[in-house]
Amino acid sequence: MKILIASDIHGSAKYCRMTIDAFRREGADKLVLLGDILYHGPRNPLPEEYSPKDVVEMLSEVKEKVICVRGNCDAEIDQALLPFPLTDYAYLFVDGLDIYLSHGHRETPPMVGGVYITGHTHVPLNAAEGEVYHLNPGSVSLPKEDSAHGYIVYENRRFAFKTLEGETYDGLDLGGSERPATRTSPIVRRRIVRKRI
Repeated sequence: MKILIASDIHGSAKYCRMTIDAFRREGADKLVLLGDILYHGPRNPLPEEYSPKDVVEMLSEVKEKVICVRGNCDAEIDQALLPFPLTDYAYLFVDGLDIYLSHGHRETPPMVGGVYITGHTHVPLNAAEGEVYHLNPGSVSLPKEDSAHGYIVYENRRFAFKTLEGETYDGLDLGGSERPATRTSPIVRRRIVRKRI
């Protein structure tokens, strides 16, 4: 299964369109959205082509393929408008991997091992702590710390960090159980935070 993982659209029609274009170009089976879909939030600038209504219409075209977790900027009205459910956490079991999904603003779920993927910070992350790999695609619309507008593609136990134009700039290869994980040019910006206040 091939999965495109993106976060923090924040109501930008431009970057939602580019994300869906990337989803189609990659030939992904599922589109995982890590929250903050429609509202730009009081601490963020207005993103380019801010139009939550257009974002809803575009995401409606791929609604059967979307898995989405709720972000700190997602409200009840957003759930009423979006054509797919928003949950606080999601879990995928793919190719023998436990993949936990969260926006990243809530307490970290209990995990024994696997991959924990969050958004929220708008900064890409590729880090390991113990048996858990913590990944963050950054933001498609409002990246921070000079990071790219980007996403992650998962396929065959490999995670590729890509710009919205499709250029790979980082990765994590978990390979088979017979060989250790490898990271290419790892982006490590912060460690996993076990409890959020």
